[in-house]
Amino acid sequence: MTKVYFWNLSQSVFFILSLMAAVSSSAQVVGKIFPDMTAETVDSKKVNLPQDVKGKFTLLGLAYSKKSEDELNTWFNPIFGKFIQKPTGMMEGMGYDVNVYFVPMFTGINAAATGTAKRKAMKNTDPKLLPYILFYKGELKKYKDELSFDRRDIPYFFVLDANGKIVYATDGAYDNSKMDAIETAVDN
Repeated sequence: MTKVYFWNLSQSVFFILSLMAAVSSSAQVVGKIFPDMTAETVDSKKVNLPQDVKGKFTLLGLAYSKKSEDELNTWFNPIFGKFIQKPTGMMEGMGYDVNVYFVPMFTGINAAATGTAKRKAMKNTDPKLLPYILFYKGELKKYKDELSFDRRDIPYFFVLDANGKIVYATDGAYDNSKMDAIETAVDN
């Protein structure tokens, strides 16, 4: 019985420490200007972040491993429904006017797979989502350092204000509380 209690206590401590690390990691980037990043659409149009999105709020989801990309995909439908799809009927004109981009990052030896990933996305992704996917190919260290990418197996999300400043950051798979916090950040 004591062992079970001790194990549950150690699990609780680990969970609390993990939560504190995630919160402090996110807090470290809030208030900073998002670092310059040049990415491309599936049809190779360049988008310079944050320069090309200034003027309105922007939601960015970044992933730099296969596992983190899988978790990034859990956000597609909820984000599309909340921030991209325009309401109709009585709610018409009441939706959000934000930029939204999901950015798989190809770095190191994986950078060579960018073209293949673009072709795969064009073939397997709902065409309505394609304009919201950007592909980054290049160095990762700058973004790991400036955005506190501590774990490669999870995606990272950033809400930028109209000037490119990070006003909210979170990470991991989709859940309702994270979506609520993102919505609150955009509403403010």
